[in-house]
Amino acid sequence: MIELLKNDDIIRKVGGRFKLTSLIQKRWLELMRGSRPLVDPSGKTEIEIVMEEIRQEKIGIDYEASGIPKPGE
Repeated sequence: MIELLKNDDIIRKVGGRFKLTSLIQKRWLELMRGSRPLVDPSGKTEIEIVMEEIRQEKIGIDYEASGIPKPGE
């Protein structure tokens, strides 16, 4: 899991470390409040589930709705 956080690809995918951190925190809170995981949670911690959801592009930042510039623009 920590290796995923060191990977620049996942950081670039969401547009930077701050955005990645915000996305992780938001989704982690949703999971703790009872949201269903979008990946197989077997044997994974909540943070590992969140990272896998981001890696598989099951979750991300809605740049259009948020008004945040999309990475690379």
